[in-house]
Amino acid sequence: MRRLLTLAVTVGALVSGLVTLVSSAAYADTVCGQTDPDTGICLIWVEAPGNPGTPGDPGDDGPKDTGSGAACYWDGTAQGVSKPPPGPVPCSSEYGYWSNGYHCYIQLADPQPGPGDPFWEGAYLDYGAVYSCYQPQTDLLILVWSADPPPNSGAGPTPREVAQLAIEDMKLTAINIGIAPKAEDGSVGLVGMPVWMWAADPGEHTWGPITASASAGGITVTATARVHKVTWDMGDGKKVTCTSAGTPYKAVYGSKKSPDCGHVYMASSSSKPDHKFTVTATSDWIIEWEGAGQTGTIRLNGLVREAQIAIGEAQVLVQ
Repeated sequence: MRRLLTLAVTVGALVSGLVTLVSSAAYADTVCGQTDPDTGICLIWVEAPGNPGTPGDPGDDGPKDTGSGAACYWDGTAQGVSKPPPGPVPCSSEYGYWSNGYHCYIQLADPQPGPGDPFWEGAYLDYGAVYSCYQPQTDLLILVWSADPPPNSGAGPTPREVAQLAIEDMKLTAINIGIAPKAEDGSVGLVGMPVWMWAADPGEHTWGPITASASAGGITVTATARVHKVTWDMGDGKKVTCTSAGTPYKAVYGSKKSPDCGHVYMASSSSKPDHKFTVTATSDWIIEWEGAGQTGTIRLNGLVREAQIAIGEAQVLVQ
């Protein structure tokens, strides 16, 4: 049997305003359109379809970009109800539109309670309106007053879009390049000798993991980001993919090869601009988010930093 309760709710108890976001396509890779060359921070993110063989496809065995999530959800825990568990719900029904803030379907009460109705308990308000609020999960129907119509969560952001807000707060940057031979004047490597590459001083903003939360439209999402791989373009037509932060080179290693992230040049850099190879390191991040009883994964790449190194040829003197 459905229960009818009368309840007055102040405007302050309502959910805060929605944040307007540009919709993100599900199953898309987010790539950087412009990076600050000094900080390695992405200035403009763009969405690229994740089709095999095209930009945006991670092209590896890592987790795929998944899930946009439903904008409307029931949070039983917020109501002190253990069942059903939190999760997505239809954004509309015969009882009206869904409100994440109230955790119920909203529609204008008809008829409106008059000045003498027990609903008001003597505190009649001649502005705003009274709305019916129905929770199908608990079969509970209540009446609420609001100065403005409660926000329609079906027009709000998806959990993935809220996760993007959390990612912005992380201020993810490209790695700081560590490389031997050093990327400085006077340092020259040799053709055929090992080159070592690594992420110098990796931290939560350059390597992860880093966690942040964001809220919008009655949805709170927590996201955790970590680097999945770094693709090194060595400037000689070769690319090296490293799934670790790499091992910093030490003089004691001599001419040994890097155990996890290295390269060998087969030609000198004499024909290149400034007689140096331009090495770029592109970070590929994986962000896993959860909220509103839903989960998903976002793939980010395009955070780039570069360095120039000189490679020469050893000269053999014959007497």
